[in-house]
Amino acid sequence: MAIFSKSNVPQFSVDVYQNEYLPEGGREVNAIVTVTATGGGTVGSAAAAPHLYSPSQGPSAAVAIMVDCSGSMDYPPTKMRNARDATAAAIDTLRDGVHFSVIGGTHVAKEVYPGGGRLAVADATTREQAKQALRRLSAGGGTAIGTWLRLADRLLSTADVAIRHGILLTDGRNEHESPQDLKAALVDCAGRFTCDARGVGTDWEVKEVTGIASALLGTADIVADPAGLAADFTQMMETAMGKEVADVALRLWTPVGTAIKFVKQVAPTVEELTERRTEAGPRAGDYPTGSWGDESRDYHVCVEVPAANVGQEMLAARVSLVIPQPDHTVQNLGAQGLVRAVWTDDMSASTSINPQVAHYTGQAELAQVIQQGLDLRKAGDMDGATAKLGRAVQLASASGNGDTAKLLAKVVDVVDATTGTVRLKAKVTDADEMTLETRSTKTVRVKK
Repeated sequence: MAIFSKSNVPQFSVDVYQNEYLPEGGREVNAIVTVTATGGGTVGSAAAAPHLYSPSQGPSAAVAIMVDCSGSMDYPPTKMRNARDATAAAIDTLRDGVHFSVIGGTHVAKEVYPGGGRLAVADATTREQAKQALRRLSAGGGTAIGTWLRLADRLLSTADVAIRHGILLTDGRNEHESPQDLKAALVDCAGRFTCDARGVGTDWEVKEVTGIASALLGTADIVADPAGLAADFTQMMETAMGKEVADVALRLWTPVGTAIKFVKQVAPTVEELTERRTEAGPRAGDYPTGSWGDESRDYHVCVEVPAANVGQEMLAARVSLVIPQPDHTVQNLGAQGLVRAVWTDDMSASTSINPQVAHYTGQAELAQVIQQGLDLRKAGDMDGATAKLGRAVQLASASGNGDTAKLLAKVVDVVDATTGTVRLKAKVTDADEMTLETRSTKTVRVKK
């Protein structure tokens, strides 16, 4: 394990879990890389830009809250009121000194507060002014989420801060712009700010909301009952205020003849990172991980190495953590881990699967078969859906993922969890199905 430590800077550590032994001619190396950040302060600001960090206030940050104000938010009328109350609760959670704005989203994006293409700075006065402005929010119009994100990006970019974050609430489908327009907005915003996305009620599209959060390295969830919005918004804002360092990248260096097959985050959620690689010099690539507070995440790295004879060994990959800088240099966080390959004729050694690798391979499959099962169910293929969701029940049971098991039990009747024998429920509420789909990528850590 390698640890990076410095005054007012969180400690980053990297641990690598793997079975490094391969049979003669074996070429695939799998490893689970655990990255942990502990301590206070912010690396990106305290070390690289001291003016952005105040030990008394925490890292500097800017937050844009995007509230759906389309016509459907008036049905029922309590939905808009709950959205206003939730946004007010989030504003109350802002730390003094944080830059913020509120955006009303319809088929266009409008500045609700403070206006004038700028951000407010949180204090008792601006919080109260923002809450007064919320009272003027009313529902009417369509939904074009890409315009909301672009306005948030413009506003957030005006602040010279360490952390830029968005919170987005929608209750409907993105019907007033093309999927290509939303995708283009996400591409343009990626790496500029992170964003949590929430769907309220049951009339929104799960893949749209989860796609926004995935592209912008945030979280996605359903708030089926609008009455739960205030608690959810408060928790989201508290988490955002706890972020200490932005734009951390997982850097993988590989020697000549090796190649990265895939990189994915596997805890606390499954997130595919392979296609997000940016080249970082000879045989090195960076994979974005977003903003960090005090937390730990796990990544599954798969490396293809050249075939070799028994007795040979090699470094398959070197893992490090960096923060890319605007001038194209990087700040190295010092934490490092090594992925190794050793060829052996000991069958018991080369066929043993590391427990962490086995566990997260199952968790990734669990997320995949839930999505496949629900898609087959929607398409009317009940036999296929039963098979996939049965496998999901089996995987959730074997891995101890109790939360997912409970969500599955609202969609299928479990006959035997060990064998994955299930029957599809005749009636499933939209909220239960959407909750399972939205939360399907949540994983559990390896049992110690």
